[in-house]
Order: sequence, then C-alpha cells, then structure tokens
Amino acid sequence: MEMTRKQKIVKEVKSISLIILVVFAFRSTFFEPFKIPSGSMIPTLMIGDFILVNKFAYGFKVPYSDLFWDPVYISSFSSPKRGDVIVFKFPKDPSFNYIKRVIGLPGDSVEVVDNVVYINDKPIKTEEFNGSDVMADMDDAFKDHDFLFFKAATGEHKHVIQYTKTRYMHQQYPKTQIPEGKYFVMGDNRDFSSDSRFWRFVPQENIKGRAMFVWFSMIFPFGEHPVRFRPHRIGTALN
Repeated sequence: MEMTRKQKIVKEVKSISLIILVVFAFRSTFFEPFKIPSGSMIPTLMIGDFILVNKFAYGFKVPYSDLFWDPVYISSFSSPKRGDVIVFKFPKDPSFNYIKRVIGLPGDSVEVVDNVVYINDKPIKTEEFNGSDVMADMDDAFKDHDFLFFKAATGEHKHVIQYTKTRYMHQQYPKTQIPEGKYFVMGDNRDFSSDSRFWRFVPQENIKGRAMFVWFSMIFPFGEHPVRFRPHRIGTALN
C-alpha cells in the first residue's frame, strides 16, 4: 500500500530526528569539537584553533547528563592528570566553556613566587629558550608584547609557557591547599589568562573532557583582522 504524502513527511521527520539524537548523544558522550576564541592558552593553542575533546577521558557519562546539571557517570570518575589540557564549564558562569591546563590536583598545595609555580613545595621545572618561531606564528593581538618563552614539564606533559617582561600583577599567588573534588588550572599564556589564580578552583562536575588535538585552524575575517589559515597546525597533538 502506497504511503500518503503526510505519512512520508512523518517518516522523514522521524528519520532526521533519530539522526540528530544519535549525533548529539555521540557529542555528549564521546567526542565534541570546540573552537578557541581567546589567547589564554597561547602558544599551545592559538586563536582560531578548532580542537577535538575526548568526553570519556575521565569516565563514561550518561548521554546529555551534563547539559543542564552535573554529569552522571556510568563508570567511576577517573581524575585528570597533572598537565592535562581540559575543557570545563566556567565555575562563575556554566554557560561558558573554558580551556586551561591542570596544574594542581585535589589535596595539592599550589603557590606562585616570582612567576615560579610550586606544587607541594616543588617548582615546576622550566627552561627559557628563544621563542622567535613562536612569535612568528603569534596572533596579531599579542605581537607587540615582549614575551619570554619557557619549556615546562607539568606532570608527564612537556609544553611551552610564556610571560611578558612588562606585566607584574600575576607573579605571586599565596600558598593554597586544593580541596577534594577541585582542580587548580592555569593558561599557558600566563599573563593573559583568567584562571584559578583569580576565581579559584574547577569542580570535578564541571569538567567536560580532555583536549586531544587541533583538527583545523583558521581566523575568519572580523573587523580589521584578516583571514589567517594555519594548515601547519592541523593534526597538532596537545601535550
């Protein structure tokens, strides 16, 4: 028996709805793309980078459970490691997603003295280097700043951080104990990052996943900013 026009439309709507449901369930539970809008993680992440986030890196969640409330984990929660780059709901306004590097874990003490970060009274190892290659790829908004570049080892992660020679407001942070279920995060662009030094800790339930790699990188035209395509960043793994 041939379907009527109304039946065909209903069938198509059901099929499209099922596809949308499956796609969003996949994004909610497994992998989700994010776009980097700011420079707080330069040089690890540049403005205009598109990244893929592993949503099950710290445990499998019930699909959609983290959209409007705390996530419900099917498996037990596995803590992020020191140095992981994570995406999380901003504690002050959960409607915004932030991305930072995990510096301190629950139970750790964190302190910053003259730009040196101490975890449990031990400094994070850094080594200054010539960052001319980094500056060549720097976003235009930051090219006028006189940066110092350092290779850093945060946990098992080796990465690059940068400071300016002219900003002194972020050099100190009093020794602080991190509560259970909370994490202390910082941006790799240390003098241009709103992070735990200002608004304290990231609750475990706010963590959405671990950033994996850059799958696309492009600044689209906005105001006076020209189009900028960075094909060399495609496939960059985030350490």
